[in-house]
Amino acid sequence: MANLNRRPVASLWIGESLHYLNQLCLKSHILAGHPTTLYCTDDVKNAPEGVEIRPASEIMDIDMSVVDQTSASFLSNVFRYKMIKKTEAIWIDCDAFCHKPFPDDMEYIFAGHGFRGALNCGVVSIPAQGHLIDSLLDYYENLPDAPPWFNKNQKKKLERNASDPLPVRIYKAERTAFGPQAFTYFAQQSGDFEKALSPDVLYPVPFQLNDVFYDPHGRVEGHFTENTLSVHLYTNGTKPWWRKNAPLEGSYADRMCREIGIDPNLALK
Repeated sequence: MANLNRRPVASLWIGESLHYLNQLCLKSHILAGHPTTLYCTDDVKNAPEGVEIRPASEIMDIDMSVVDQTSASFLSNVFRYKMIKKTEAIWIDCDAFCHKPFPDDMEYIFAGHGFRGALNCGVVSIPAQGHLIDSLLDYYENLPDAPPWFNKNQKKKLERNASDPLPVRIYKAERTAFGPQAFTYFAQQSGDFEKALSPDVLYPVPFQLNDVFYDPHGRVEGHFTENTLSVHLYTNGTKPWWRKNAPLEGSYADRMCREIGIDPNLALK
């Protein structure tokens, strides 16, 4: 087992079992020396050796009725900042592969994403005390009738779902309103937007090209730079076929599974 002498990382899992890509990503952090905690809503039994399983309720109660009306990842956008506030661990999505360890002295870890330039919150480290995290938590705990950045069309969508609970209405109007949109807006308001790392550090492959991870002829590493620390695999955007089948031999997903020691066939959807 790796010597876990680096900064702690943590994530959330809503469900009973991990997919092989989630196993791969969690184990990659263990092997890089990061103590890795997985907060869970259920009794997850197929986490890789070395991952510490903790109840999600230690950080916050997960309203499963909201999850059922939105998505399994929706409330993770609230959870991550509450977790950072309480533990100061680095948040990692369960589909973020550790390419290189996170430096001990890197206080701000977040980056731009894809082709649009907005921030993503798949990997986040921000101070547990400060304007940015306080603004994010205040937004979630005191939801406005409409997020302050919503345009007319988004507000009309809110009105069409007026009978739903407010978090569900916001989700239906804009799926990323609790995630990247909120993080981008409040980082701009706090003046922390300029602290963002370049996309190659955390999201070297744009979301729009996520199929490349399963292509045995894809040149995934061509997207990497010497600054790359994490590789986001975007399982939420993956075509359903890849969730149900082992990766093709020679693809990036296949090569990383062999390198890390994960058998995809044991954890398919």
